[in-house]
Amino acid sequence: MNAAVDGSANGAVDGSANGAVDGSANGALPRTGLPEDPPGGRKALAVWGIGVAVYFVAVIFRTSLGVAGLDAADRFHVNASALATFSLLQLLVYAGMQIPVGLMVDRLGTKKVLTLGAVLFTAGQLGFALSPSYGTALAARALLGCGDAMTFISVLRLGTRWFPARRGPLMAQLAGLVGMAGNLVSTLVLAPVLHGVGWTAAFAGSAVAGLVVLVPLVLFLRDHPEGHGPVPRAAGAPGAPGAPGAPGAPGGFVRRQIRESWAEPGTRLGLWVHFTTQFPAMVFLLLWGMPFLVEAQGLSRTTAGGLLTLVVASNMALGLVYGQIVGRRQSARIPLALGTVGLTALLWAAVLVYPGERAPMGLLVALCLVLGGCGPASMIGFDFARPANPAERQGTASGITNMGGFIASMTTLLAVGVLLDATGDNYRIAFSTVFALEALGVLRILRLRGPALAREAARGRGTVPAVPRPPTGSRRTA
Repeated sequence: MNAAVDGSANGAVDGSANGAVDGSANGALPRTGLPEDPPGGRKALAVWGIGVAVYFVAVIFRTSLGVAGLDAADRFHVNASALATFSLLQLLVYAGMQIPVGLMVDRLGTKKVLTLGAVLFTAGQLGFALSPSYGTALAARALLGCGDAMTFISVLRLGTRWFPARRGPLMAQLAGLVGMAGNLVSTLVLAPVLHGVGWTAAFAGSAVAGLVVLVPLVLFLRDHPEGHGPVPRAAGAPGAPGAPGAPGAPGGFVRRQIRESWAEPGTRLGLWVHFTTQFPAMVFLLLWGMPFLVEAQGLSRTTAGGLLTLVVASNMALGLVYGQIVGRRQSARIPLALGTVGLTALLWAAVLVYPGERAPMGLLVALCLVLGGCGPASMIGFDFARPANPAERQGTASGITNMGGFIASMTTLLAVGVLLDATGDNYRIAFSTVFALEALGVLRILRLRGPALAREAARGRGTVPAVPRPPTGSRRTA
């Protein structure tokens, strides 16, 4: 799924967990009056752990279809294209919900949104277990996708509200690591259970996990530590009660949140970093990795499954490394992101243009290890959006950022399928889509890097220049 602020031990304050500050007449934002960072500590870990447990269960439910594809085809009597619709529908719902969920988190708070998400994805998993037809199963997966979409942004919000700003990158990477652990659980635990007890018992039984995490969520989770709530906007400030753009006033809360979040170069840079880094691994794990390894590379299903597991294991290991590096050196964000993109493109090119019919196993292992870095690299996008936005916009900014990778993934999933059909299953041509989207993303990152970092640096010095507004009638581009 943040150079104003660095992750060094000096605990420099960013614009994420520290509230909004009114602009002065000259368009600069003074730093005075900002509350201290949240204290962190054991209580913060306990509360964050509740939220992460909900996300962990959501990922298990999200990826459960990956181990039940053949069983689903038999149960609902559908072909491969109809089966792929399950995955595409989940991605479409997930991506489409990101901005609405971000707005909900900013407006309603983390606990309410996370509770609603847990109820929805539990109901979706139970509905999937009991679905008598393909149509009802699709509806159940859509419901699950809605609930799932509410979890990650909520967990990111908990991290910024309960831990010091310098811990933000590490907490985000840890959340992503827990999500990958959920992926492993669905592969290693749910698959044998499914084959042992059958479809209904396996999926209905797994739905109990949703009820288990719902109890501590309702009883113990809090949006923020005492004394570290959102800073109220001053009377007359944009978005304050009665001011232009406030709820009930012209413009309204939704338009103001989206407009102000999008106006920040850091938010747009975060979206493009997420767009460029996440999709190669997601496309490989979610749908096309197994067919490519089995049909194009001639591997057995067991060997191919081992390579997919290697991607997940690499993701978990590199997540800790990336989080530590970014937490200590904010200047490493761009090199890490672009380095991951470049290495991914290099390994894909080596595999696809290898002169023989099949790439050697060593090269495929190297590709899977590098793909494991895509998830941690995508989390860097949130490390640009986080300091660019005050606390009351964190959900919206995270939602915008999180859309990037899922838009790229949906585009690539469809493009690869179309090209495979058009070329008679020529995977070398089909996977060329990866290079096109990576090139587009790198160009956008390079264009936005300067403005975003300059604005962060200004915030670190204590003043933030006003974001230039486009002339009337013009359009701001990403």
